[in-house]
Amino acid sequence: MPSPFNRREFLKRIALASTICGGAGYLAWAPEEYPFSLKDVTGLRSRPEPRQFTLPDYRVATAPGMMEIGIGRDMTTEGRLTKALEPIGGLSRFVQPGDVVLLKPNVAFDRAPELGATTSPELLEVLIRRLLIDCRAKEVRVTDNPIESPADCFAKTGIKAAVERAGGRVLLPDGNAFRPLSTPDAELIKSWPCFYRPLIGVTKVIGVAPVKDHNLSGASMGIKNWYGLLGGQRNQFHQDIHTIIADLSIMIRPTLTILDGSRILMRNGPTGGDPAYVKPWDVIVAGTDQVAMDGWAFVNLLQRDASTLPHYLFLAEEKGGGKIDPAGRIQESA
Repeated sequence: MPSPFNRREFLKRIALASTICGGAGYLAWAPEEYPFSLKDVTGLRSRPEPRQFTLPDYRVATAPGMMEIGIGRDMTTEGRLTKALEPIGGLSRFVQPGDVVLLKPNVAFDRAPELGATTSPELLEVLIRRLLIDCRAKEVRVTDNPIESPADCFAKTGIKAAVERAGGRVLLPDGNAFRPLSTPDAELIKSWPCFYRPLIGVTKVIGVAPVKDHNLSGASMGIKNWYGLLGGQRNQFHQDIHTIIADLSIMIRPTLTILDGSRILMRNGPTGGDPAYVKPWDVIVAGTDQVAMDGWAFVNLLQRDASTLPHYLFLAEEKGGGKIDPAGRIQESA
């Protein structure tokens, strides 16, 4: 027969019930920031966390005896691009029939192309036509996450119209287009929101960046261009600009980098604003080592002393993003 229900047992059960009720009350009513609180006034706590992703290596193996960097000078955009690509094997070496190609220009500002703050729309138009016609790419996407209004930037720079004329597709950012990107060897962006949607299904990635002055990093060229794939509160990185650019050199391993030296913003970068700051150069640099390309362009296009190379180049080399010295790997077409 079960033992009689005594006073001591009754008090134990009351205490247990009180603990359970108190705990439940705490979970239900404690402020959101308290440990174990179940309160979710904003609804953000119940939102599922997006899964992290990693980027594949988009590079193409270097052919024996082939240059890694080509320089093209010509009065026409078509001629410059052709001459820049010749020493590295031509565009068809990097893009094959059926490839889905993402082009990442610099469209950061609501500026006319003549001001040199953004990528030349003419260069993009020529490049897209070649990708679709000569290389028979399946699709060419063009994207950036501008600092200013994306729609206004793509319109004012002339890039939207140029892309559409050539048969490409512009993809603009929105709040649902970002996912956390894992870059384990980075310092500032080991896990950081990245403009993910344009990358879905992409097989080749090409950066197309203007060469220009930058008031914080000294220059904005091929590596800095990838900053436009970052989301989140990225302005905080301006406090450590050289480290974030070095991180970008390993965040993405592009198929190809093209430096647009059609017109160069020599000072007051990165925004410019006065045609007097811009110098026409009629040069395009194409290659697979963006660290070496940035170093060469800093000295030869921005006309800065080699002793003042931006610190981010040395950090990028340490991280394995490329090698600064282009000796034996660079060639200018006749």
